[in-house]
Amino acid sequence: MSEKTQAAVFLVFRGSQEKGEYCEYRSEVVDGMVVLDAILDIQAKYAPDLGVRCNCAAGKCGSCSVEINGIPKLMCKTRLSDLPADQPIKVGPLKAFPGIKDLVTDISWNYEVNKKILSFAPAVNTDWRMYQFEIDRIQEFRKCIECFLCQDTCHVIRTHDQKDKYFGPRFFVRLAGLAMHPLDKARRLQFIKDSSGIGLCNVTHCCNEVCPEKIKITDNAIIPLKERVADLFYDPLLRGICKIFKKR
Repeated sequence: MSEKTQAAVFLVFRGSQEKGEYCEYRSEVVDGMVVLDAILDIQAKYAPDLGVRCNCAAGKCGSCSVEINGIPKLMCKTRLSDLPADQPIKVGPLKAFPGIKDLVTDISWNYEVNKKILSFAPAVNTDWRMYQFEIDRIQEFRKCIECFLCQDTCHVIRTHDQKDKYFGPRFFVRLAGLAMHPLDKARRLQFIKDSSGIGLCNVTHCCNEVCPEKIKITDNAIIPLKERVADLFYDPLLRGICKIFKKR
């Protein structure tokens, strides 16, 4: 039995950050196809110079991040059947980062932020013992594939361009995984308060909505970090106790 095919219209961004436009292409699609399949088909048949970043095509490398109909998504995890069939499918680059060519953006800023975070720092000569609930608490944060969709949708980065003051949801996830790790002995709260810009987040949950790994970024990472910072630096009783015992 032959597969059922139909034509779909795609509006694909072509150009650079300085100058570009959305160009119309048509691609034959079959049941089960994802946006990445169609984009690669367009590249093969009509636009061999189309700039697109992809790797595993399995939703685990985070390379194929774009905006589909204005929403940050992974092309390899967005089925064409889930998009409106009577409208053109608009595919553009992540708007929070500088464009390089077509659908490819410069996300190197994220790696510069990552360098600022102190790595896991376990105590020396300690037993590596953890309770299951402690493992469960931090295991979720390990699922991040660094697609940076959460960074793209965050209004602090996307709309207000506060990259010089703000780390963004992805790195609050990393900081939460370290700060909540029972074996990590680094004192991170002062750094989080002074350098990460976590106070700029107004808890809109938009990062939760676009995360392909369904990490509860706001509820399980950002809010707990905010609470820890508030307790330590703005609760007078706890602040006094920390001064006595020199904990921070």
